[in-house]
Amino acid sequence: MPSLKDLKVRIKSVKSTQKITKAMKMVAASKLRRAQEAAEAARPYAERMEKVLSGLGMAVKDQPGASPLLIGTGKDDVELVIVATSERGLCGGFNTNIVKAARAHINSLIAAGKTVKILCVGKKGYGVLKREFASKIIGTKDLSGVKRLGFADAQAIATDVLDMFERGEFDVATLFYAKFQSALVQITTKQRLIPAPLPEAANENAADELGGAVYDYEPDEGAILEDLLPRNVAVQVYRGLLENAASEQGARMTAMDNATRNAGDMIDRLTLTYNRTRQAFITKELIEIISGAEAL
Repeated sequence: MPSLKDLKVRIKSVKSTQKITKAMKMVAASKLRRAQEAAEAARPYAERMEKVLSGLGMAVKDQPGASPLLIGTGKDDVELVIVATSERGLCGGFNTNIVKAARAHINSLIAAGKTVKILCVGKKGYGVLKREFASKIIGTKDLSGVKRLGFADAQAIATDVLDMFERGEFDVATLFYAKFQSALVQITTKQRLIPAPLPEAANENAADELGGAVYDYEPDEGAILEDLLPRNVAVQVYRGLLENAASEQGARMTAMDNATRNAGDMIDRLTLTYNRTRQAFITKELIEIISGAEAL
């Protein structure tokens, strides 16, 4: 049985930990609102961009000279897997769920005989994936010094990805991130970046996605796509980073709230044990005093 001193030290230590987790919860809650607003503001633009590209892509995908960013290279032997995670831990299963989904996808590609290249955005994903796929990781992106995500941060990542694609280093690019739904729920999402995903429906269904209207474009569709396709990669990466930022803060707030509650429960149990142990010592001392008095 631990001594009273040991129990007092343990109670004090847990109380200090509880103060830290409570403070971290409050910080995460304050950051969550701003991150959530940014993620929700980016969704309509990114979704509309996808719909516009779908409509344009369906019209030109069968034309000669269509962009490889739209129709691909004609093969899918090499895939670039972009895994976006956080730079810091203590956010529950947020990073674990993203890495788990990415690992399953990577293993399925390897089983199919394809070549996999991994680009890690965030230290936590890199720290886990390097244990199993160190030889397949071609680079990491450290955003720990970025206090507030901007489009320029996503543009830098997208530029590197597009440069690799132009050099013929991969055929398909897929992004893994967590879509924010609530502080309790973050949905692990797999999104293909290159080639741009197109609906399998006919042109008229693609037009329905644009509100049922038929558009005439000036300049022509090919010229517009030449500008929009690279921009779309940056937009989708930016959207993924914003969704990740909101999901990370939501997961951290939930994790720290659970940790604070668990610390409170542990303090209650330790306090009860301390009181019982103290009472046992007092009872033992009284018995010794009474026994000594009776012996006299």
